[in-house]
Amino acid sequence: ALWDTAGQEDYDRLRPLSYPDSDVVLICFSVDIPDSLDNVEEKWINEVHHFCRGVPTLLVACKLDLREEQHVVSQLAVLGQHPVTTAEGNAVARKIGAASYVECSAKTGEGVKEVFDIATRAALTRKSRSSTAGRRAASGRKKCILL
Repeated sequence: ALWDTAGQEDYDRLRPLSYPDSDVVLICFSVDIPDSLDNVEEKWINEVHHFCRGVPTLLVACKLDLREEQHVVSQLAVLGQHPVTTAEGNAVARKIGAASYVECSAKTGEGVKEVFDIATRAALTRKSRSSTAGRRAASGRKKCILL
């Protein structure tokens, strides 16, 4: 299942109900809203680490098509800001320990398939590691399961 959780404070107490048994977490931000990347470090990664310890996390830049849009660049320049760059996204991904950093645009379709491919691989890799770890005997040695 895929859960798109609400980020508003009104949902802070309900959102954790969607975390149990998660196989992968995608933390998304918008390239045209630099503050949304700040929120990754200030809010989201702490919540994910608290409720989803050990679950692979992907940092996903959304609205990639707006990075080069002149009206977006101009509006942000008035505020002394600029669209989030790939380098800035990668830096935050490294800082939070994300398994991957991916950029996409739902509008153009660019990178969308890659987001889901990478998320699927991260989830399956985790499941394969945890199932292998779960087959250890009490002595600490691996059990052999024949099918």
